[in-house]
Formats: sequence, C-alpha cells, structure tokens
Amino acid sequence: MRCLEAGRIKNAPKLPLSQCLHAINTRVAELIAAYAPDVLSIEGVIYGKNAGTMLVLGEARGAVITAAASAGVPVYEYEPRRVKMAVCGNGLAEKIQVQRMVKTLLALEELPQNDAADALALAITHAHSNSLLSSREPL
Repeated sequence: MRCLEAGRIKNAPKLPLSQCLHAINTRVAELIAAYAPDVLSIEGVIYGKNAGTMLVLGEARGAVITAAASAGVPVYEYEPRRVKMAVCGNGLAEKIQVQRMVKTLLALEELPQNDAADALALAITHAHSNSLLSSREPL
C-alpha cells in the first residue's frame, strides 16, 4: 500500500457555502478522474456540540459522496473509533498517534497534516477491512 497524493481542500473563508460545496465536489471528482480509485472511504457522521458546524460537515460529506456516486465509485463509511483501532490498535488514540502510525504504515517522509492523516487512515482501514469483510455494503 502506498500514498499517491494527500492533502486537504481549502476554500476561501468568505466563499459562500454553496460555492465551497461545489469546489469540494469538483476537486474530489478531479481526483477520482486522475486516480480511478476502486472505492472511496469516508468518515462516519461525527457528533459535536455545535449543530451548525455538524450541519456544514454533513453537507461537505454529501459533496464528496455525490462526486463518488457520479463517477460510479462505491463509498464505504467508517466510524472514527474503528479507524483509530485499525491504524493504532486503540479506538481512543490521539490525532498525533494516528499521524505517526499513518506515516509509518505508508513509509511517508513527513508527518501528514491532520486532515490528510485522517483520510489516509480511512484508506488503510478500508484496505484492512476489505480483506476481512468482503461482503461489506457501500453507502
């Protein structure tokens, strides 16, 4: 397993939400076209205290899922604790532990940024889960 590309999609702070969601959808569609993945892994719904933030995160998830669905790429969802368990062996691992394990597992030269580490950890989780649970249904 190796990392082909990792990063995060940054939108201008004053960009309207609809344009941010469009930019996310477009960039994910470009990455899918460039790399032709067999599947896309996404973090399960996160619960938090700020309902507005949770709503925006859900909408961003929708933009990613729609890009994958438009390309015919199945989407698999994993809960954060399951990802931490798969990558670190501890479902309560700290972000820095996830970053370090992702760096080690993928033989990266540098510690990946938080969001990139989370995305790579999702891919690692799916690769490990897929070999064990081939009957898992996509979203």
